[in-house]
Amino acid sequence: MADRLPGYVGLYDTTSLLQYCNDDNLSDAGSMEMDDRISYLEQRLQLQEDEIQVLKAALADVLRRLNACEEYSVQINRKGPTRARQILQALPSKPNISNGILPQKRGGGLSTSPSSPKKEHPVSCGKSSRRSNSPEHLSSIKREIFGDSRSRTTSSSSSSSGKKTQDGKPKETVFSVDDGYVKMFLRGRPIMMYIPTTQKETYSLEAKAELPAQKLKLEWVYGYRGRDCRSNLYLLPTGEIVYFTASVVVLYNVEEQHQRHYLGHNDDIKCLAIHPDMVTIATGQVAGTSKEGKQLHPHVRVWDSVSLNTLHVIGTGVFDRAVSCLGFSKSNGGAYLCAVDESNEHILSVWEWQKEHKVAEVKSSNESVLASVFHPMDSNLIITCGKNNILFWTMEGNMLSKRQGLFEKHEKPKYVLCLAFAENGDVLTGDSSGNIYIWGKGGNRISHAVQGAHDGGVFGLCVLKDGTIVSGGGKDRKVILWDRDYHKVEEKEIPEIFGPVRTVTQGKDESLFVGTTRNAVLHGSFSTDFSTVVQGHSDELWGLDSHPSMAQFLTAGQDKLIHLWDTATHQPLWSKFIEDAACSAGFHPSGTVVALGTLTGKWMVFDTETKDLVTVHTDGNERISVMRYSPDGNYLAVGSHDNFIYLYAVTENGRKYCRNGKCSGHSSFVTHLDWSSDSHYIVTNSGDYEILCWDSANCKQVTSAETVRDIEWATSTCVLGFQVFGIWPEGSDGTDINAVCRSNNKKILATADDFGKVLIFSFPCCQPRAPAHKYGGHSSHVTNVAFLHDDSVLISTGGKDTSIMQWRVV
Repeated sequence: MADRLPGYVGLYDTTSLLQYCNDDNLSDAGSMEMDDRISYLEQRLQLQEDEIQVLKAALADVLRRLNACEEYSVQINRKGPTRARQILQALPSKPNISNGILPQKRGGGLSTSPSSPKKEHPVSCGKSSRRSNSPEHLSSIKREIFGDSRSRTTSSSSSSSGKKTQDGKPKETVFSVDDGYVKMFLRGRPIMMYIPTTQKETYSLEAKAELPAQKLKLEWVYGYRGRDCRSNLYLLPTGEIVYFTASVVVLYNVEEQHQRHYLGHNDDIKCLAIHPDMVTIATGQVAGTSKEGKQLHPHVRVWDSVSLNTLHVIGTGVFDRAVSCLGFSKSNGGAYLCAVDESNEHILSVWEWQKEHKVAEVKSSNESVLASVFHPMDSNLIITCGKNNILFWTMEGNMLSKRQGLFEKHEKPKYVLCLAFAENGDVLTGDSSGNIYIWGKGGNRISHAVQGAHDGGVFGLCVLKDGTIVSGGGKDRKVILWDRDYHKVEEKEIPEIFGPVRTVTQGKDESLFVGTTRNAVLHGSFSTDFSTVVQGHSDELWGLDSHPSMAQFLTAGQDKLIHLWDTATHQPLWSKFIEDAACSAGFHPSGTVVALGTLTGKWMVFDTETKDLVTVHTDGNERISVMRYSPDGNYLAVGSHDNFIYLYAVTENGRKYCRNGKCSGHSSFVTHLDWSSDSHYIVTNSGDYEILCWDSANCKQVTSAETVRDIEWATSTCVLGFQVFGIWPEGSDGTDINAVCRSNNKKILATADDFGKVLIFSFPCCQPRAPAHKYGGHSSHVTNVAFLHDDSVLISTGGKDTSIMQWRVV
């Protein structure tokens, strides 16, 4: 995962100045530095407070275990109250941490407060609240008290899947023949899983698991990266628009409703450039890390848009952090490619891309650079723009010399946001003050100015084939047509739901394609309305469930937006904004209603036909991580980050809810939940790797091994359990797999991991480190997976890449 690379600037790193270009109210660098200092001090203070809470939680857990032992002894010896009981009563039942926001573990890094300048969002729905109940913290403290004997198998009838390891190395999976269980270890913590009676006699750890016969083919990608990237939407001669999201470049024929995908990248794509031949395309990506922790360098890939073959890979080991800007030369047949990386000096380099040879490089600016473009009439002139400047670079041999753009009597903006070229070679720029400036051909002075062209920043400029100009606004969300003399002709306003305009490009005839900062692509013209071509989410995406009987699925994101999608048309059947960020979803077996969980403890139910709100409830004040209806539709289980499972009786076909009880017993937040086929039992996983089983009639924990081992489960979405433990790779820390889903025909198992991969295993997956088919496309952690009711399609969601991918099962 990219977060694990030291010095890596995260794709959505809040310290990146590019983040501030999405807002018209741009803060200055001084206040940003001060905020970061304050945030750092707050972070240190929070860390100290959390360490205290960790110790309290650990001590409370130890005393609870001692108390259980002593109470058992009391029952035998009929003695008075125990000492452990007296101490336990004086301790809090669980850590009392403000707002439920705890440090998050991401590959060894910690993000401790919402204002932290580091990489992780403070409310990453499946990854937060992990420190206070972290198994590596609790189990290490417990081992110091109890010794290591608690996590060792001593039965003479046990067999191991490998040699015993030395201290500090991962422990091997253990199989107890006599007691009929398998014990695996995550971060040194033992996890016991009972083998079904029918498999006890025949099970062996040495048996070889087979690859599944089924495979996946990427069929559709929902979403577009407009939130923090620009100049990334173009129309190709094939009639396809080309854009990117996550690590996929999408070529989408809107008229034929068909997508093709370039899958050469292994992490987030940040920029795109089209060669003058309108066939060759260059795309640049960020740095990252592989599943094995190997560094993945940022680089540029040049590829053929017809065959989708990679032609050249440029700059591996040369660029730092990410490649953020690209541009082909025009006047010399596109022989040169310029690129800017995201190092502190934002290095500008020029390449003879067909030879993969670097011609020149120079430190361009200590401030953010937002565009880098060759002049269309001069292959030795490059213009870059960004914070506080526009620079004109002249290339002579392997040297690049610069001239600063002079604003003279005109207002100097905080950001020059975009570039374009008029028919006569003049340079057009749009800035954060809403102005369009025209710089005379070959010069570095303003020859003409359109003051206040937009209310707020000018995020996009496009010169049409007839010489007229289209500009796209940020704050005002307007698309404005200007004549050759820069007089306003027409304007259109983009609906608020789609956000400000990010980029504009010409379509066929008079039509336009508009990319927006809320990751949508619109198609229309000044004489017609704009319609949605691509729509998605614009913030972390965790909530996902498929319709029980139709080719539909629902996604719910932290952007407070819900979409009910049709997998045939690839468009939302309806969309809805809610008051709180959403992170979980579950359909009623009838399909008539769907339940949504939020980050605030509130959950709600919507009618799937009308999208009307049916009911709203609140359980606790922490995130609702899982919503699951029982197979018979008579119960709803609500799993929360407050460690409880709330159980509701459901009547009137999902329209009336009455709380039945609360399952209490987990010592960490609830992560996953499944119902038994007969709706009598629930199994849950938690953040400290517990597997607990509950009786739905009375919310009591089921502790009988003989009962638990033979329960038939209606679904397999828990990441821990005998039928799925083979999904865990060697050396996993227990947080690497975010979601799992079994196909309805019980043949395959899909997982979503932290390395941008969707994996397919054979089911059941009960051999250690089972083989799998792996599929890339997501760039951030993959947060969820779900099969359609007929198993024809698998849906996967990305976290910070906010993308949705539809995979055909073949």
